[in-house]
Amino acid sequence: MRRSECAQIAMMLEVCAYPKPGNVDRCHDYDDTWLEHFLASAILARPAFVTAETGAAGMGACIKEAVSLTAVHRGGNTHFGAYLLLFPLIMGDGIAGAQTVIAETTTDDALRFYEAFALTEVRMNKTDDLDVNDPESAQHIRDEGLTLRDIISYSAPGDMVCREWSNGFALSRRVADYLLSAPNGKQAIVRAFFSLLESEPDTFIIKKLGREAAEWTMARAQEVCRGIYAAEEFDEECLERGINPGSIADITIAGIYLALREGWDWESCRRA
Repeated sequence: MRRSECAQIAMMLEVCAYPKPGNVDRCHDYDDTWLEHFLASAILARPAFVTAETGAAGMGACIKEAVSLTAVHRGGNTHFGAYLLLFPLIMGDGIAGAQTVIAETTTDDALRFYEAFALTEVRMNKTDDLDVNDPESAQHIRDEGLTLRDIISYSAPGDMVCREWSNGFALSRRVADYLLSAPNGKQAIVRAFFSLLESEPDTFIIKKLGREAAEWTMARAQEVCRGIYAAEEFDEECLERGINPGSIADITIAGIYLALREGWDWESCRRA
């Protein structure tokens, strides 16, 4: 299976898995963002994945292409964090190669990545030196010769998706290893998702609702994993509170992608 195809299937499998507390899945939509929007993004992003797979453009241009292609639907940002993980993995054909690709990013990659924000409503942390939501930052990027790796490093302390670039895709690797060894049939993705949710404070939740909400989510997830609280009840409670672990969803997509590239048979798993 081609890398571009694995990326599309990973996006599709993640959003269809149920229950993933608080997130859009095959049983829950948000008012403005639906399952169909996520599936549409998985379809529409294919040309950008092919561009990355063939090395026809740099990473920043690939990310911008994906965002531009998927901006045609009205569901808002569905996969920006996932793109940040998928494109280096596609271009490098795995984690080791991704690290090389990241190290070789350029100022042009940083500028193209910055331009992609004009088409999204992504929550990013501000820093003393660079606010990626400030148009004047583009000139700062040029003046300082900042690369895309530099840009991501600014957000890494407060963003678990960005941290994957500097920690060797550690959480994505955890998800992949879980899937490759899991004997639990069609719930494998949900269980992999929970394996992160119970141990990692989701930084999308922190940005949206604060650390207390993220820690509450972790504690509830631990109860689900111990069998003392139902996953479906947790899901409903998250939806009522407006809690959605979006960063862990993005990392789960990257983990699914790695597992697919390494031979995980999602169809046999689904039939189990």
